[in-house]
Amino acid sequence: MKLMMKFHHRFVFLIGFMCVLSVILTTTTVLQYVLEQRRTVKDFMNANAQFMRSSVSDTHVLRRVKDDESENNQGKETNGAAVIPRNNTLVYVEAAKSVKTTLLDDSTELFIRRKLADQRKEIREKGAQLDLYESSDGTKLPSWGTFHNKISRYELYSEESDYIDRLLYDMSHKTITDAEMKAGGTQLKVMITFSDEGQALMKPMRFTREKETLPDHFYFVDYERHNAEVAAFHLDRILGFRRVPPCAGRIFNISRDLEQYAEYTFKKTFFRSPAKNHCFHGVCSYYCDTSHAFCGNPDTIEGSLCAYLPSKDVAQRKNWRNPWKRSYSKHKQAAWETDSSYCKQVQQTPPYNKGRRLLDLIDLAVFDYLTGNMDRHHYETFLDFGNDTFLLHLDQGRAFGKSLHDETSILAPLYQCCYIRASTWQKLKFLRNSPVKLSDLMQKSLTRDVINPVLLEPHLLALDRRIIKILRMVKGCIRAHGEKTVVIDDGF
Repeated sequence: MKLMMKFHHRFVFLIGFMCVLSVILTTTTVLQYVLEQRRTVKDFMNANAQFMRSSVSDTHVLRRVKDDESENNQGKETNGAAVIPRNNTLVYVEAAKSVKTTLLDDSTELFIRRKLADQRKEIREKGAQLDLYESSDGTKLPSWGTFHNKISRYELYSEESDYIDRLLYDMSHKTITDAEMKAGGTQLKVMITFSDEGQALMKPMRFTREKETLPDHFYFVDYERHNAEVAAFHLDRILGFRRVPPCAGRIFNISRDLEQYAEYTFKKTFFRSPAKNHCFHGVCSYYCDTSHAFCGNPDTIEGSLCAYLPSKDVAQRKNWRNPWKRSYSKHKQAAWETDSSYCKQVQQTPPYNKGRRLLDLIDLAVFDYLTGNMDRHHYETFLDFGNDTFLLHLDQGRAFGKSLHDETSILAPLYQCCYIRASTWQKLKFLRNSPVKLSDLMQKSLTRDVINPVLLEPHLLALDRRIIKILRMVKGCIRAHGEKTVVIDDGF
């Protein structure tokens, strides 16, 4: 009996040992398989990254399509023009029906990256233009390519810039070749691509010009207005800031320009209303449902188009939090709303403690006050130009919402710091005293847009009224601190 018990225990132990060994062997096999798969994926990703560096994408090489290409391509290969990055020689382009590329070895690529770094350093030092693209056959660049090339440390475009008018015309009239719903954001935006490979951000018309912000709506849940983008660009241009990307209006055919290019998620939001109008609502955080749809009349709809800035792959931008950002809360206030000495804290914080940045931020506050835009939580700058550069004034969708209300808190940077740039001060005084008012200049400028009237008269008159209030505020600062302290001439 004892012998049998002893044998039984050994047998059980042997069975247990074999089970453990089997588990170990199985685990080892699984781990080897996983590691092999990871190596395979890594090799694929490396190969894909190398391919992407050498491929001719819409980010790095932007092909121009000739209008008569279809006529000349009957049974033969046609050499076309191409727009290539001037400072990125990673890619050799031969544009025809297909695009051929040449991969570079690691040492050559390292040399090119160092060369690019040196060139960007030179841009920072000299304040030169970005100069990103050139045409492969020496032909004239499309308007968007010229716009990107001419961006400088000090402005998006120069005062004498006929290519901006060409760009505005192209956005309003060029054939659309793609429409992609832009991910993120609180309300619907669509990325539009044109036949010359230019791109713009579209905001569709939600309601008529007469509808203003509801009295009980907070600024952070307000609807976006397509016409506000167009009007803000023209105002920025008239004021001579030149920090808002070019924006133009356009009449869209919903079927031809949008629905036919929509991917599945976007396309399933298109429908016919009971009134037989063509509608869509897209996917976003707010107001993207059937009850908040954008509807045509019956198949056409207005929209704004704002030109895309250069891809961040070729011209990186830095996103900055606005020190005077609002709380975006129904119950809380931001620090600057309860601390009258808040500006002193900002002035001790880089980059606001030296250079042009604080005056640029006050310019932005003046601009937002004129448009009534309370939704300025962040701003951007081009990284290649360092800190001593202008601020990009992006996203004006919530501007021009209240024609009879002037939101004084938007001017907090001005009345808390009691500074203003001399050139801005002179412009505002000129517009106040001139027989031709800002409202007149705006009305004349906006008549050139295809969706004119862009602004109704109450919004135009509000501009003149708000200028008077800004001047009154600055004069109060001058009485308290003296003009030499308040009005700063920094050469811009």
